[in-house]
Amino acid sequence: MSTTQVGRMLDEEHRTNLDLLARVEQAIGRAPAATEELTRLLQRFAHAIEFDIGRHFQFEEEFLFPRMAEAGDGAMAELMTEEHQSIREVAAELLPLVRLVAAGQVDEESWDRLRMLTLELVERQVSHIQKETMALLPLLEDLLDAQTDGELALEYSAEA
Repeated sequence: MSTTQVGRMLDEEHRTNLDLLARVEQAIGRAPAATEELTRLLQRFAHAIEFDIGRHFQFEEEFLFPRMAEAGDGAMAELMTEEHQSIREVAAELLPLVRLVAAGQVDEESWDRLRMLTLELVERQVSHIQKETMALLPLLEDLLDAQTDGELALEYSAEA
């Protein structure tokens, strides 16, 4: 567990995201078609894809990864940025399908594509979150002094 405010905020988001991803993966894996319960879950998932992922990634790329690179961890920052991009690409293809299912407008081909892309996104995000938890969050204690940590925590909270 990180002792920085920013680290705790990101860790909390990671945990919330992992919970949602696990629920979506399980529901998508067992549902032969969209149900009312799955539709509600997919609406939440669409919101997470559209708003939470973008906000979270942008904050890390703008405020944290440059600090990692300056501290000598440029390769890790670059890897994390590349993973963000690959997640964004899958999310961009998945989001319209999630919206269709959530609106009750999906055919069998779209449903199959949604299931495949959802599982791909879950896999990429879980792997990425694990890397951030093991590499980025502990590093924040060295990268952020108390004042910078407080300022960045306020900045991140204001974006919510």
